[in-house]
Amino acid sequence: MGLGERLKLCRNKRGYSQKEVAEKIGVKNNTLSSYESGARSPDYDTLTELAEIYDTSIDYLLRGEERIYKNMFFFDMEGLSDDEIKDIKRHIEYVKWKSRQEKGDKNE
Repeated sequence: MGLGERLKLCRNKRGYSQKEVAEKIGVKNNTLSSYESGARSPDYDTLTELAEIYDTSIDYLLRGEERIYKNMFFFDMEGLSDDEIKDIKRHIEYVKWKSRQEKGDKNE
């Protein structure tokens, strides 16, 4: 199963239409359809948004690997907004992605 198939599976599991998800991520319906068919690949920011909407990891979307993430937030996040916490999570995903790229993982 490839990225497109996993995107469609996740969307269907959540009960979203393509139109709903496309609006959430700010693309046209046919663009989301092309992601799901494998004709196009989402950029990193879009992939991050999709993972968040589907409540899954980028690793799962890209590789099909389920990972159980332990709570990495060992510092005080009191007073941070939901958007700021979301930015922290995105940064962590980016650092992990960048590390894999630097190690030469060509599956991305």
